[in-house]
Amino acid sequence: MAVLQGQPVLILKEGTQRTVGRDAQRLNIMAARVIAEAVRTTLGPRGMDKMLVDSLGDVVITNDGVTILKEMDIEHPAAKMVVEVAKTQENEVGDGTTTAVVIAGELLRKAEELLDNEIHPTIIAKGYRLAAEKAMEVLDEIAISVDVNDEETLRKIAATAITGKHAEYAIEHLSKIVVDAVKRVAEQENGTWTVDIDNIKIEKRQGGGVEDTELVDGIVIDKEVVHPGMPKKVKNAKIVVLKAALEVKETETDAEIRITDPEMLQKFIEQEEKMIKDMVDKIAETGANVVFCQKGIDDLAQYYLAKAGILAVRRVKQSDIEKIAKATGARIITDLRDLSSEDLGEAELVEEKKIGDEEMVFIRGCKNPKAVTILVRGGTEHIVDEVERSLTDSLKVTKAAIENGKVVAGGGAPEIELALRLKEWAPSLGGREQLAAEAFAAALEVIPRALAENAGLDPIDILVELRKAHEDGNVYAGVDVFSGKVVDMKEKGVLEPLRVKKQAISSATEVAIMILRIDDVIAAKGLEKDKDKGGEDFDSDSSSSDDE
Repeated sequence: MAVLQGQPVLILKEGTQRTVGRDAQRLNIMAARVIAEAVRTTLGPRGMDKMLVDSLGDVVITNDGVTILKEMDIEHPAAKMVVEVAKTQENEVGDGTTTAVVIAGELLRKAEELLDNEIHPTIIAKGYRLAAEKAMEVLDEIAISVDVNDEETLRKIAATAITGKHAEYAIEHLSKIVVDAVKRVAEQENGTWTVDIDNIKIEKRQGGGVEDTELVDGIVIDKEVVHPGMPKKVKNAKIVVLKAALEVKETETDAEIRITDPEMLQKFIEQEEKMIKDMVDKIAETGANVVFCQKGIDDLAQYYLAKAGILAVRRVKQSDIEKIAKATGARIITDLRDLSSEDLGEAELVEEKKIGDEEMVFIRGCKNPKAVTILVRGGTEHIVDEVERSLTDSLKVTKAAIENGKVVAGGGAPEIELALRLKEWAPSLGGREQLAAEAFAAALEVIPRALAENAGLDPIDILVELRKAHEDGNVYAGVDVFSGKVVDMKEKGVLEPLRVKKQAISSATEVAIMILRIDDVIAAKGLEKDKDKGGEDFDSDSSSSDDE
C-alpha cells in the first residue's frame, strides 16, 4: 500500500503477506536456526536418533542429517535453503551433513547479534566470506596425507563415518568391507585415483545380524533362475550378458499371415521353434553355461536352455546388466548373431541361494571385478535401512579420502584450531569486518560444544580444555565423547576427509550469507504457471504462495 496525495494506491493484492527489513531477517534467521537445532542433537557418536512418521504411518529411524531433513515436511523458504545445504553436502562428499547445517545455524545466530549492534548485513557477509577463505588455507595446513595403500588409515576413516550409527557394534567388520570394496573399484589414471561408487552395489536382505553383512567379489541379483530344470549352481561359469530377448521377434509393422490348411500352421509353429532352438544352440556353441538377459526368455527357450544345462536369469535391470559386465569382463550383446566365445565373462561360481525368504543369484569369484556387491543383513527392516545409510556414507567418505589424499582429525579438533587461528588473524582485517570474522571463528566452536552436550559432558569445561590444548600446539586435540576427555584424535584414529570439512564450512557460509542478504520477503505470483502460459496475462489472478 502506498499513499499518493492522500489517495491510497494498492500495489500488492489485498491479504498479500510481506515482511520487510529487520523483521524479514529475524524471521529467516529463526527459521534456519530451528532446522539446525532439530539435527544438532544427532551430531557425533553419542548423538540421538529421530523417528520420522509420514502421513501413511511409515516410520524411519535415523540420525543421518540429510535423511532427517529430506523426510521433514518443511514449508518456510529460508528453512528449505538450509535443507539444500545438507543435500549438496550429501551429493558432493556423502558425509558431514549435520555439521554443515549446525555451522550454518550458528553463523546466523552470531550474525543476529551483530545485526543487533547495528552492523550492516553486507559487512557481515564480507567478513564471513574472508574468514571462510582463510579457514580453507588453515585446513590445508593442518591436513594429514593419506595413501591409497595405507589400509589401516583408510579403515579408521571408514569407521569414523559409521561410528554413532546402528551398525557401530560391527564397526571393524563393516569398515574392512567398505575399504575392500572401494579399493576393488578404484582406478588410477595419470597418477590420480578415481572411485565410481555406482560400481559398488548395495543389496539389502532382512534376517541374520549386521555382522552377517558380506562383500561379494561380483554381483548379487535379486532374481531367481527361470526354469526348475536348470542347474542351481555352475562352477567355472562362462557368462553371456544379453540385452536382447530370447524370443521370436514380432514384426515392427502390422503384418497378417494367412494360413489355409493345418500343415501350414504346423510348419509355422515348427519354424518358430527352430528359430528359438537356433538361438539357444548359438549360445551353447560358444561354451557358455550362464545367461543373464535384460528382457524376456520364451518358455520354449527356457526348456532348451535347461536341456543344455545352462543357468538363465531374465528381466535383469539395466544397471545390474552393466555391473555384471564390469564384474565378469563380459561384453554386453544386443544381437545374438554377433555372439562369440570372446564375448563371454568369467566367474568361479554362479549360484542361486535362498537368503531370508527369497531366492537370490550370486556371481562370485570374478578375477578382477570392477563392480562388487555388499549384501547388507540385519534383524529388522529399520536396522537394515540404517546400516545401508551408514555404509553409503562410509563408502563416499573413503572415496573422498582416496581421491583427495588428505584427511583431518575429527572430534571437533579442526574447528577449534580454525577458531584459534581465525581469532589471531581477524585484527589484520580492521574495520567492522574484523567483528564478523571473530563471530565466524566463535561460531565454529559449536561443533565441539554440540559433541560434548550430546555425550552428556560439560561443554564449558571441554571447550576450555580444548582451547588450552590447541594453544599449547596440539593441533589434533579433540573431544573423546566416550572417555569425556580431550585427547589426540590422530592417535585415537578418528579421521575425516579434508574434502568433507571444506565442503561443510563453505556450504554453511554460502547459505548464511544468502539468508543475511534478504531484507524483504514478498509473496510471489505462481512463476511456474506463468511460464506455462508464456507470460501472456500479466494481471492474471495467479495464486500467491505464502512465504511466511
